[in-house]
This record gives sequence, structure tokens and C-alpha cells, in this order.
Amino acid sequence: MDRKEIVTRAIERRKPPRTPINYCNRDFESSDTIGFAYAPAADFVPAEAGTSEWGFVWHVLDQTMGQPKTHPLADWDRIEAYVPPDPGAAGRLDGLDACIDQWSDRFIKFSMGITGFNQATFLRGFETFLMDLYTDREKAERVLDLVFDFENALIERALKYPIDAVAFGDDWGTQDGLIIAPEVWREIFLPRYVDQFARIRRAGKKVWFHSCGDVHSIIEGLIEAGADVIELLQPDLLGIERLARDFGGRVCFCCSVDHQRRAISGTRDEIFAYARRLRDCLGAFDGGFIAYVEDYASLGMSEQNYQWIREAFHRLDA
Repeated sequence: MDRKEIVTRAIERRKPPRTPINYCNRDFESSDTIGFAYAPAADFVPAEAGTSEWGFVWHVLDQTMGQPKTHPLADWDRIEAYVPPDPGAAGRLDGLDACIDQWSDRFIKFSMGITGFNQATFLRGFETFLMDLYTDREKAERVLDLVFDFENALIERALKYPIDAVAFGDDWGTQDGLIIAPEVWREIFLPRYVDQFARIRRAGKKVWFHSCGDVHSIIEGLIEAGADVIELLQPDLLGIERLARDFGGRVCFCCSVDHQRRAISGTRDEIFAYARRLRDCLGAFDGGFIAYVEDYASLGMSEQNYQWIREAFHRLDA
């Protein structure tokens, strides 16, 4: 059984022979999954360093990805002249064939990068977009249409390739709940996810959805929309046992040793115990759990802890 099949069995809860492992940013030779991110248009030339195709400019102070310092639609008068990136531009999928050939035995995720809500806040500005959601929904939805139209057209291109999943990154949570009211999420965002995920599932591919923070209140909606894998990197915020109790057997969770706590400050024994707890709780449904490994030195993770996390997950089924 190759690695692709092991991941697929975990997602579909069909008794994988071991816990599959998803590596994020290094040591891909050890990973059961491989991510491929689409590229900028071949003819894109940034006006200044850090400028994205969408027109916002990244501001980076440390080893993290940073955040946008400008927002092209902060002034609503610019909306009529604004032109979003072309999803059909040459260059976007360069290298995808080679990736699939190189990693033919791996589960291939086509990564959409930062998506949906997060991308909309980058265009309009975080506070302004949140205000739009409550005070001028027509503006908010117009910005969202720019984002989702681009994503959906790009997804349709990617689905013509022998990939296994489309992966999204849309952070919705704070430390203690959703950024917006869950009912507003269901009214505005859930229908868009339903449409988007249906495109992927009709093609026989999986939907892999990453979201940071306490997103417990929207997991039911994500399952309803058709998410196959929900990726959570701070499982302590939601409660591992609570996740298993409320959603176990209905979706596959991809989780790390909690990045805010145990992965940073844990001892070897604590990290090993945490990895077993994730497997025993979330993977107790003939599968339903994928381990997540990321080098997070930017958050204070030591090389030693990174290696302990690797060892803990790889030895789960030994």
C-alpha cells in the first residue's frame, strides 16, 4: 500500500495501516502528503518588494509571513477600476506536472494559499471589511465575489490534473471563539463554501480546510459544506476529546502537537503523550486523523522539540 492510499484511507475512515503524516515546510521525504502552491502569473512584475498580484504589500518584521500594510480597496471609490488577478494566466500551474511525477506515491494537495475571508480582509482592510459585513453587506459580498470567482476558476483548472485534494487556508478563530458571529458566517460564507467544495467533490477530489483559532462553532458547517479534512494547529483551544465527541467519525482531522503550548514548551514525554492522545481520540473511527508536522522556529519551537514531534508521530504505530 503506497502513501497516497494510506492518507486516503485515513480521510475516508477505512482502517489505514498506520497514522499518515503531513509535513508542512521541510523534510518532505518523510511526508505522506505533498503540497503544490500555484504561482504568480508569468508576466507579473511587482511594483515594489512584497507587492502581491492582488495589490496589497506585505510587511514583514520577523520570521513569520507578516501582514499586509496596504489595502487596494480601502478606498471604496477604487472598486470600479480594480482588476483582480487572472486565474487563467500563464505560469500559474508551471511545475505541477513535474510535482505529480516526482511524488507519484504521495497524496497531492493543490494549495490555494490564503483564501476566502482572509483574502477579502487583505483587499479591504481587516476592520473595514468586518464593518462591511454588518453595515454594508453589499460591499462585503462584492469583495468576496472577486476572491471566490478567482479561486473557483483556478480550482477548475487544477481539477484537470491528477491531484488528490484542494487545500484552503482561511483563519476564522480567535483564542476563544469565531471572529464574527456564527450566524453571519452561515448567512454569507457557508453558501460560498458549499458551492466551492461541491466543484471539488464532483471531480472526485478531497477538500482540505485549514483554519486557526477556536473554530468549533463552524466545524458543523464545514462538514455540511463538504470538507473532508479539517486542519487545526491549536487543538487545545477546541479540546481534543470534545472534537472527537462532537465530530468524530464524520470528518478527518489533521492536527499538530498544539503549536501554542506543548510543541513549544513540552518535554519529550509530554510531546509523545500528546501525539498518542491525538491518535487515540481523533483516529478512533477506523481512521479520521492525520498528524501534522511543521518547523515553527518563528514561534519559539526548538530544533529539539521539532525532532521530538517527528519521532513521536513516526513511532505511533511502531
